[in-house]
Amino acid sequence: MEHIVIIGNGISGVTLARHIRKLSDKKITIVSAETDYFFSRTAIMYIYMGHMTFEHTKPYEDWFWKKNRINLKNGYVKQVDTENKTLHFAEGDQMTYDKLVIATGSKPNKFGWPGQDLDGVMGMYHKQDLDNLEHYAPNNKVCKRAVIVGGGLIGIELAEMLNSRKIPVTFLVRERSFWNGVLPKGESEMINRHIKNHHIDLRLSKNLKEIKADDNGKVKSIIIEETGEEIDCDVVGLTAGVSPNIDFLKDSKIETGRGVKVNRYLETNIKDIYAIGDCAEQREAIGNRRPIEAVWYTGRMMGEALAQTICGNKIKYNPGHWFNSAKFMDIEYQTYGWVFSEENKKDEELHFHWKHEDDTKCITIAYHRDTNTFLGINTFGIRMKHETFDQWLTEERDVDYVINNLSKANFDPEFYSHYETEILSKYNQESLATKL
Repeated sequence: MEHIVIIGNGISGVTLARHIRKLSDKKITIVSAETDYFFSRTAIMYIYMGHMTFEHTKPYEDWFWKKNRINLKNGYVKQVDTENKTLHFAEGDQMTYDKLVIATGSKPNKFGWPGQDLDGVMGMYHKQDLDNLEHYAPNNKVCKRAVIVGGGLIGIELAEMLNSRKIPVTFLVRERSFWNGVLPKGESEMINRHIKNHHIDLRLSKNLKEIKADDNGKVKSIIIEETGEEIDCDVVGLTAGVSPNIDFLKDSKIETGRGVKVNRYLETNIKDIYAIGDCAEQREAIGNRRPIEAVWYTGRMMGEALAQTICGNKIKYNPGHWFNSAKFMDIEYQTYGWVFSEENKKDEELHFHWKHEDDTKCITIAYHRDTNTFLGINTFGIRMKHETFDQWLTEERDVDYVINNLSKANFDPEFYSHYETEILSKYNQESLATKL
């Protein structure tokens, strides 16, 4: 019986295993050193905030795996012997495979800061990070202050988590405005104000120089590079992005760049070895998409596609139009298509921006300068339907059509205020001013 071994029990690896089982009777083994059972990584923050327990984050009961004949192996892969199709574990044992799938996800970036491996320094990506946070920051008596380094989505989640336990937070962001490499100016500046309104000490254009230790090897303070200021703290969260978790492949013959290099069928350069999820790097660009995408839904889509290929129905990975969603404290964010920041957008991309007077809701619509074709939308504080925008992007609707039909895309619950009339009015005013 063909043995499929999957390294990694995140969304991509588990989706792959489930779909292979639906399609075949192949032997399946999932290998992970993180947790015994699959859990929803995006829910980590809600465990710390008290909204759910760890058990609530497991989509499947513990009996599910045995019932569906998916073997679980708790262990850390130290080396992949591609010639003999053998995995060597740190514990000293081995496992052979017929087909191997690398689905090892991401790890927090570290940039060689002095003190980056001290007790009390952590990312916020793995279950172990949550355990560390509970140990070092259970309340504001044990943790008098936390410092977060890096201004992405994980950083803002960690800030919200600590804020929920009334732990003071200093937030070091190297950019001049929060996430301004991704967000257009108006949105980024609105999020700056929102963070500060939650009494978080946001420090823009600031970098970490070093993390200092107390006599017990635990964090006691950090130094800011630009000013030399020392800030006392008990916890440091390193959230300056993530990178593929592939260090164990460095001595193998599997080709890597930043991630494991794959084609559209998710195949590596070695026969019968594949890579999916955050650790996979596309050899050729798929539209405007980045070669590596550390987002939940693309991992799931890769798992579904590869299951078909492994079970004899070879199909390409096709992620479709870009979309994503997140939260900035209590402001919900959605993006569909492409809306680039000022520093990254192309000359032909124009933006229409509307912001509500309460400073917690806004939209930015991107469209083509010459054709008026709708390119994408960012929405903050207003829920919109994925299916509607996906359809409009496929149909290449123009910006006038999108603005005039926004109510069809609105997904806010009943009795919520709607802003389509306001948005249309501003758009018409700007259009008239342009024509004049």
